[in-house]
Parts: sequence; structure tokens; C-alpha cells
Amino acid sequence: MNSPQCDPSLKTPAGNIPGNASSAGAELRATNPSEMKTGTVFDIREFTVHDGPGLRTTVFLKGCPLRCAWCHNPEGQKTYPEILHSASGDRVAGRVWTAENLAQRLNRQADIFRSSGGGVSFSGGEPLMQADFLLDVIAPLDLVHVLIETSGYAPAHVFEKVAARCQLVYFDLKVMNPERHRHFTGVDNGPILRNLEILGSLDTPFVVRVPLVPGVTDTEENLRAIAGFLRGKRGLVRVDLLSYNRAAGGKYKACGMEFKPDWDESQPCRADTLIFKDAGIHAKAL
Repeated sequence: MNSPQCDPSLKTPAGNIPGNASSAGAELRATNPSEMKTGTVFDIREFTVHDGPGLRTTVFLKGCPLRCAWCHNPEGQKTYPEILHSASGDRVAGRVWTAENLAQRLNRQADIFRSSGGGVSFSGGEPLMQADFLLDVIAPLDLVHVLIETSGYAPAHVFEKVAARCQLVYFDLKVMNPERHRHFTGVDNGPILRNLEILGSLDTPFVVRVPLVPGVTDTEENLRAIAGFLRGKRGLVRVDLLSYNRAAGGKYKACGMEFKPDWDESQPCRADTLIFKDAGIHAKAL
């Protein structure tokens, strides 16, 4: 669990500023702000303790431009509601909300959030794919701490506008080598790294999260490249090295997808925090 004491540079929730950012897409396309009055959410989890400081409600927005080979939320990849099939029966993943109704639901828990040092976390999928909806939800929140967990893959102006409205950003960083990043995620990491540079210029503190995948993201070369890129970044709170989720493959069949790892899942992951310590960066293995 991350406590507020772990993140001393957390910002105080700011006042509401209406947003009209364009949404991200697989080709980093911009959309008409007026199109985005509703959004699709595939899960809402209350009283979570691993998605930011304090007690939180985590909202999982549907749709992601990346296709990470190890994705543990495959039901969040498509932008629309879908039926998942399993031995226990069928269920729908995805519900359309208006921003007003979702904000009202979240505001009903505002006292709990404030008393616990918690708040609301937006995850996915990739929440920046529904940036206009997201900003419309954030705007009426009642002095609630807001965190976004993002891949950083979005147009720069969209990323900057949303990040500036949050009190903390969890930024996923996977593979530094451009060719390997495209191989394992399906997209170029150039926009991601550019947005991470932008984040370092804002007043929003951030945590970089590295999902450890054996032989892919946990290599000494990749971890040293990440540490080198992050060295000296303003606003960086710490780096979290996330343990490999070996249960992720179980969801794929329900989504009508095939899980095809081309790495050895039986190998232990390198959770080498010393590489980051050598670069003057606080790191935790989770």
C-alpha cells in the first residue's frame, strides 16, 4: 500500500478547471471535444489500496491503443462493451456512463477519501483515450485527490492538459529500445518518452511503474536505460518495479483472445532496485 507519507510531494487538489482536451487514439488522433459527453467504463473498484495513496476508488476506462503482450486487463483493450465468456457464465465488460453520473457517484465517497488521504484513481485500458470524458468527470469532483495511471501514449497537448489536472501520475514505462517496444506493445515509444519529458516540466509529481516481464523489461540493459532516462527528472517521486503477473493469461480465453508469451514465464524476474539507487532514484520492488 502506498501511503501519503511515501509521496511527500503530492499536490493539494486544485480547483476545478473545465477541460476540453482531445482524446488519444491508436494513431494519436484528436477528436472533437463535443463528441465526448459519455464514456465507457469496464470496472469500478472501491476501497482499493494499491492504486495510489490512502483508500481509493479506481475507475477502469475501456479502450487502449497499446497491445502489450503481457496485458493483464485484456477486457480493457476494446473501446466498446463486450461479452466475456467463462465457465461461470457470461458477463458484459463495459458500461456507458455520463460524466455527471460518474462524478456524482465518486463525490458520495469524498469524505472517506479525504479522511484517509485517499482519492480517485483512473486506470484502464488507457484513460487518455477518453480524455474529454475524463476531464468532464474530474471537473466537478469535490476537492478529491485525483491520480491517473497511464501508458503516456497520447498527443502531447492531451497528455499535458490531463496531467495538469491530477495530483499524482502513475506513468507506465516498459521498454526503452524502440524496436523492442514496438514488437511487444505494437506502438512507437517516441510519444511516450516525449510526454514523460513534458511531465518533468509540470508541477505534477509522478511515479514511474515498470511491469517486470522476464527477459523483456527486466533486463539489466533496459533497467539501466530507464534509470538513465529518469536521472534528475523533476517531480519524480520514485520508481515501482511491479512483479510479473503470471495469472494474466487466464483472462484471454474469456475475451476470445489467445495469450502467446514469447518469453519464459518460469524465469524469475530481476527486481534490481540498486540500478536506480546508483542513479540517485528511489525505487521499490512490489
